[in-house]
Amino acid sequence: MSATAADSGTATASGPPAVADIVAALDTAYPRELAESWDAVGLVCGDPAERADRVLVCVDPVAATVEEALDLGAQLIVAHHPLMLRGVHGVPADTAKGSLVHRMIREGVALFCAHTNADAAAPGVSDALAVAIGLDVERPLVPHADGAHTGLGRIAVLPEPEPFAAFVERVGAALPATAPGVHGAGEADRPIRTVAVSGGAGDGFLDTATAAGVDAYVTADLRHHPAGEHLEQPGTVPALVGLTHWASEWPWCGQAAEVIREAGNVEVHVSTRCTDPWNVRANGSTK
Repeated sequence: MSATAADSGTATASGPPAVADIVAALDTAYPRELAESWDAVGLVCGDPAERADRVLVCVDPVAATVEEALDLGAQLIVAHHPLMLRGVHGVPADTAKGSLVHRMIREGVALFCAHTNADAAAPGVSDALAVAIGLDVERPLVPHADGAHTGLGRIAVLPEPEPFAAFVERVGAALPATAPGVHGAGEADRPIRTVAVSGGAGDGFLDTATAAGVDAYVTADLRHHPAGEHLEQPGTVPALVGLTHWASEWPWCGQAAEVIREAGNVEVHVSTRCTDPWNVRANGSTK
């Protein structure tokens, strides 16, 4: 899938919304009460009363995406990852994050973050990942309550079984390219039909995916020891497909863009700048 697939902006016939209107739409789609207790979501900076007729949606609020928003003339950045996840006592302009806050305020750009609330919402981050891969979502991997539609990760199915090697290729073709790419761990000819997915770092759910009896588990930031110990377990365990964190969550940007378009006469752009930190492979290629 091309990284530009969700890039075009649209507008409705009504007048331009305010930042507060877009925040309200996002809060409805991704209720803040679904966020983990340690998370930092919501409006980071900006005036809720200011108009926002041009919005950039991205995974990471970093220098590259702030620059992209300024180039577009956007008045609002909607990011998945928080800028200020841990408590701070100041935002001086000579620090990395402080400089971004100062620049956005000077340029009249608001920043809104939807993180673990977007992970848990239905639909949310893992739904977007599953849909991009071509899976039909059935239920959360870690539901908030018995029978709940909200929760972390998703269990989904392929329309038809396919060999694991073909499934890994499917995942790689569905997501924007990164230097590390997509890698699999499992028997190449193993039939894959049921799949667990978790956008972002998901090796904490390896046992949960195994208990669910799925054929494969797709997630990001798989570490050596948890992955190796998972594969060494007796019996049949899910094959693993490893992604970069950014690639696993990028499909959500298109989903969030559709939510924002419902807020009124607004032009929405999905960032296509890869903000994955890994950008050079040993063979000299770059992302």
